[in-house]
Amino acid sequence: MRNGIVLFTSDRGITPAALARAAEERGFDTFYVPEHTHIPVRRDALHPTGGQDLPDDRYTRTLDPWVSLATAAAVTERIGLSTAVSLPVESDPITLAKTLATLDHLSGGRVTIGAGFGWNTDELADHGVPAGRRRTVLKEYLEAMRALWAEDEASYDGEFVSFGPSWAYPKPPRGRIPVIIGAGGGPKTMKWIARHADGWMTTPIETGIAGKADLLREEWAGAGRAGEPDVRILVTKKPAPEDIAGWTAAGASELIWGVPDADEATVIKYLDKTAARLGLAQS
Repeated sequence: MRNGIVLFTSDRGITPAALARAAEERGFDTFYVPEHTHIPVRRDALHPTGGQDLPDDRYTRTLDPWVSLATAAAVTERIGLSTAVSLPVESDPITLAKTLATLDHLSGGRVTIGAGFGWNTDELADHGVPAGRRRTVLKEYLEAMRALWAEDEASYDGEFVSFGPSWAYPKPPRGRIPVIIGAGGGPKTMKWIARHADGWMTTPIETGIAGKADLLREEWAGAGRAGEPDVRILVTKKPAPEDIAGWTAAGASELIWGVPDADEATVIKYLDKTAARLGLAQS
């Protein structure tokens, strides 16, 4: 399995560029950052853990993910660049397609989109996204962006996205940018992923991962998809041997290890310990 790291970026602590460079040097495969454009003070939406309050104030201080990854791309050569997770429906899809294609082009094809449907429906509402239609909006955004990435004269006509024949460059080096959906692994989500995405990223509170991965593979085959879905595990605590066995049984391609939002010295020390425990080879 590959190993990635995720930093819940904020306007304090280690910078994304410094951590991405250090992670690449220590043999990690992918660097992830999150996204929240803003957090409405008044919220009806519960946090995924079920609480009324946010776990901490990092949610209100999150850096822009694509600017963060661009700074990381500029100081690295190999490490993958991704999000855990981004919220594409909170951006204009034509502009976002340009941003992502540019980042993928300049980084040599290292971008993967880790996308969520958006638990904070109050945040989505400020972007004009109806809570009950957010899966449909994301589907249209991805379809529209893929058209802009792949077609010489792209067009799209949907309920939430519509544009006539257009030129848009650069194109992603691989012809497309993979999309991994970070969401609870229920039947509805697995069916959606099998039809519209390239894989699944677990949530911090996920259980029964192997069985859910099996369901995804069933939906994948039923949708006529070739190959296997990409399954990535978000690790939130030191795993027990049975956890590793379960992730292996799930066919996980990558484990994503969290690092603290702290000063550079503290984070690098934590990174060194994690790399040593995983037996990663330093460059």
